[in-house]
Amino acid sequence: MDKAASLRNEILEKVKEFYHAAHNRTDEQFIPGKTRVNYAGRVFDETEMVQLIDSSLDFWLTAGRYSEEFTGKLEDFYDVSDAILVNSGSSANLIALSALTSESFGEKRLIPGDEVIAVAAGFPATVSPIIQNRLIPVFLDVEIGTYNIDVSRLEEAYSEKSKAVFIAHTLGNPFNLDVVKAFCDKYDLWLIEDNCDALGSTYRGKLTGTFGHIATGSFYPAHHITTGEGGCVITDDPQLARIIKSFRDWGRDCYCEGGENNTCGCRFTKQYGTLPRGYDHKYVYSHIGYNLKMTDMQAAIGSAQMDKLEEFTLRRKDNFRLLTEGLQGLDDFFILPKATEHSDPSWFTYILTLRENTPFSRVELAQYLDQNLIETRGMFAGNLLRQPGYMNINHRVVGELKNTDYIMNNTLFMGVFPGLTDEKINYMTSKIHEFVKSF
Repeated sequence: MDKAASLRNEILEKVKEFYHAAHNRTDEQFIPGKTRVNYAGRVFDETEMVQLIDSSLDFWLTAGRYSEEFTGKLEDFYDVSDAILVNSGSSANLIALSALTSESFGEKRLIPGDEVIAVAAGFPATVSPIIQNRLIPVFLDVEIGTYNIDVSRLEEAYSEKSKAVFIAHTLGNPFNLDVVKAFCDKYDLWLIEDNCDALGSTYRGKLTGTFGHIATGSFYPAHHITTGEGGCVITDDPQLARIIKSFRDWGRDCYCEGGENNTCGCRFTKQYGTLPRGYDHKYVYSHIGYNLKMTDMQAAIGSAQMDKLEEFTLRRKDNFRLLTEGLQGLDDFFILPKATEHSDPSWFTYILTLRENTPFSRVELAQYLDQNLIETRGMFAGNLLRQPGYMNINHRVVGELKNTDYIMNNTLFMGVFPGLTDEKINYMTSKIHEFVKSF
């Protein structure tokens, strides 16, 4: 064992050397027009690589010591009882909503045909679980500027079939939690916060992801922290946490961690369904679930990333401020993003919307920026109901999705991630000014 420990230390020292030889870009020169300016990307140092390799040397391929460490850091950050690691943000959304179909919730459980209030201007992974659970999405329009749900239509959206609200804090900007939370409380509705793009955002000084019954997170490389693929489900309700873990872990009733036996104290002592009494609790299934766990190697990266989250958040906010300052004087052409009242976003991106009658199109602007190696993206799915896979879904729309369609045609976003330097931000804004002056 002494030799193994010595070899481990030697390997990890070599990993540090490898990082500095192959991945350290701190001295990389930015050449305007030649160096690509990405909208997002991984920001890491030797720590992530060392912990990844350290985990791999354990060869504990499922959840292990780094999963416990990462989970603990998330629970401490959110100040909640449970952070449940999963293999992606999309999986987090799937089991967050699926958990609410459990018979454990009696009349509050979601059943096929129940309605879930949502928006069509967003990423498919927030809406797909509604459809996959044979529920009915009820779509409201969004505001231009905040890009969040238009809360003025919530009462109109309510019906006797309403059971939940499932919406995202759009690109890091919190939705109006005062109104949404009051609406859910009034009608005793479940509230799921898709917090995948908003890690570190606050509303009235409180972290988003801590207002609803459940929240979800994503650790895809473009997000605030990364594990490659990965995500989490957050709750402060022990009953919900146990059911969420059940749906994540094949639907099993037992909550013992992998490699543990009889933590629950009822492995061979109880009656379940019409199984023989004393049937092994490890193989009792109380839900129709999935296998959506995170590996310990991913968690090793996530644990290191969590230690950088405060720094990452500050940099995102600073880059957002620099872009806003750099785009002053272009109000005749663009609607600049604005934080929801009472919020302090950890912005995922910088959102630009063309004003009506602007002498150029979103596509022309995106093409110009792309030609100058500045990466942009459209507003995810645009209007989800216009996407081929969603055109024939069972749904209800409240009012018109006028702003959603406008965003689909006239909105793009650019990066604010911590890998962008002031020099790159200034280049981005100068190119937008240059483009506008050509008209």
